[in-house]
Amino acid sequence: MAISSLLHNQYPSFCSYRRSKLSAKSIACSSLKTQDCKPAAQRSSLSRDDKLSWKEELKKAYQREIPNLNWDKLEELEDESFQNLVDKRCVDNVRMLIVDSVQNAKAGHPGMALGMAGVLFLLYRHVMKYNPKNPKWFNRDRFVLSAGHGCLLQYVCLHLAGFESVQIEDLKRLCQLGSRTPGHPENVVTSGIEVTTGPLGQGVANAVGLALAEAHLAARFNKADAVIVDHRTYCIMGDGCAMEGIAHEAASLAAHWKLNKLTLIYDDNHNTIDGPTTLAFSEDISARFKALGWHTISVDDIDADMRTLKDALFSAFSETEKPTFIRVRKLSGKEGTSKAHHGTFSEDDVNNMRQKVKWTDREPFHVIPIVYREMQKQADIGERLEKEWHTNLYSYQIKYPQEAIEFQILLSGGLLPGWENSLPRWSQSDPVDATRGHSEKCLNQLAKVLPGLIGGSADLATSNKAYLHNYDDFLPSSPWGCNIRYGVREHAMGGISNGIALHGSGLIPFAATFLIFSDYMKNTIRLAALSHAGVIYIMTHDSIGLGEDGPTHQPVEQLAGLRAIPHLLVFRPADGNETAGAYKIAVANRAAPSLIALSRQKVASNLTGTSMDAVKQGGYTISDNSGEQMPEIILIGTGSELCLCEGSARRLREAGRRVRVVSLVCWRLFDGQPREYKERVLPSNVVKRVSVEAGSPVGWREYVGREGVVVGVDEFGASGHYLDTFNKYGFTEENITRIADILLCK
Repeated sequence: MAISSLLHNQYPSFCSYRRSKLSAKSIACSSLKTQDCKPAAQRSSLSRDDKLSWKEELKKAYQREIPNLNWDKLEELEDESFQNLVDKRCVDNVRMLIVDSVQNAKAGHPGMALGMAGVLFLLYRHVMKYNPKNPKWFNRDRFVLSAGHGCLLQYVCLHLAGFESVQIEDLKRLCQLGSRTPGHPENVVTSGIEVTTGPLGQGVANAVGLALAEAHLAARFNKADAVIVDHRTYCIMGDGCAMEGIAHEAASLAAHWKLNKLTLIYDDNHNTIDGPTTLAFSEDISARFKALGWHTISVDDIDADMRTLKDALFSAFSETEKPTFIRVRKLSGKEGTSKAHHGTFSEDDVNNMRQKVKWTDREPFHVIPIVYREMQKQADIGERLEKEWHTNLYSYQIKYPQEAIEFQILLSGGLLPGWENSLPRWSQSDPVDATRGHSEKCLNQLAKVLPGLIGGSADLATSNKAYLHNYDDFLPSSPWGCNIRYGVREHAMGGISNGIALHGSGLIPFAATFLIFSDYMKNTIRLAALSHAGVIYIMTHDSIGLGEDGPTHQPVEQLAGLRAIPHLLVFRPADGNETAGAYKIAVANRAAPSLIALSRQKVASNLTGTSMDAVKQGGYTISDNSGEQMPEIILIGTGSELCLCEGSARRLREAGRRVRVVSLVCWRLFDGQPREYKERVLPSNVVKRVSVEAGSPVGWREYVGREGVVVGVDEFGASGHYLDTFNKYGFTEENITRIADILLCK
């Protein structure tokens, strides 16, 4: 059945699972928890030829270290012990590539990369399912490096695993301008990187978002006899991540949601940039995670026996109720010193490492040829699993055609043709409402036609009006639900939303709070823009107009700071039609985040001249009585203050003045318009201009020019009824008219 068949109805009714708990879903969920899902690599065996190909290399490396082995008959060693030796030698090669890359670039963060080399190698060689030939295969396992400074380790593993995005030449160009191996992992630069990380702790929240997306989609689409969503999420975090609050917030939610397919590996290195963690950190992290509700495992000195970590990783597969936390302790020469974090090695350090791993006769960037062949085994498994998945998907389409259509829509981006027609339109006869109320109507109409819409608020759903009515909450008992209850965790909400957006499954996350609390999640918003994550931020109570809660809750500088974030689209709609226009762009713009700032106080549902379609231009004229002449003055407004501009214009026009009113609903979109369009809206020869916005004046000078007047707020606001607060700071028709009159008389 083609997607077009869904268009017979004006708005297809998606996701009935959201409204009722279907028994089939419950059956599917329970079957997933009991099925045997051990990785295929765990059941593999070594052939005699495999062992013979490794014999001389292993003998060279470890004969002195392990003298009691019969090295002449090494091929007779039982498979598990032999594989352990192979893994150990592969890790030696990984570490030497890390050393060579850092020395060549004279930059990088080798400490974490060297220390966790065995961990990530095991994930890529024995645990994770992926296909280097198709890095975006939907049912692949996801890996997040929350300790992003150790990205060189992932680059090396991607190279050895066969990803085209990282070649030896890329390792040689580590941290260089324009390279595919930047100093922290960037998903838009290097294929195989799932999310952009660097600021510590963010990746933990991203991983929770990825795991949430999997659990949500599995509950929606999997059947007892047909499983098409079944993958795991792995994340490595360090001491710095453990200290950051966002990691704790996200870990608390992961346990509450019972995201059992999430495995978090903690690099317990006892080291930060300033020195040993004992300077500022003494808690038992494993005990903390156990208290949160995680399944916790501790592994010591993996270099001595890598099988202990492999067993720990595989044990997570049998956990059906809790996410898994694996604490890894290593015993290395530089552990606990700040030198382990970043910087190059001395010549003596390099020589000692080369001697220790029997590497003195090899050139820099050498890869043992059979290491590539070893890693190819896991790639082959991934390629086979992808083919099997496509076969299963074909069978699923026959058995469950309606669900299959919806699933394919999601994998195609989640936007059904004509979805924007669902957005409401307002007339002047509609009752007044706050723009947060207009947003609520838009959001709930969109939910009917966007199968991927999912999100929630940081304990402010009723205030933000960001809740999808008649749909379930995302909970362990209803993981198909699309309303996410984040609690008072704005920072984690932002990071989790990024993970959902970057899952690549057509899910469209929204995250809501008061605009003032955007400061709690500022870094996640910035990373969304950097990562091309199409999160929609719904930020209400957008100015001093919120009134009685006073300056602690009245945003002033927030809009200016958010508008400064590259690629982020910040909308401040004035009425219902502009709110719908903002959603139209935000939903369509899947490669960048959007933030919609909304009022608490009521405004007109439809100002004369506003337009849903015109919002895409960022700024446009809503009224002008100048006819063929140029206006004498231009009043520019956003949000709830646009009606003040229109009211003032009406008074000025009654006095015989030619006045244009411009809505500047999104600065970035307006700035991106052709010069000719911007000149038509804001003619350069009309220098008398007044901007009106109940926020910081920063940035407005660009639009009003040197001779214009900026009406803004340069204090923290005040507690009082919103009309009294507006009056105190000059946001009245009378004051705007007075300012305009003075300007016109100059």
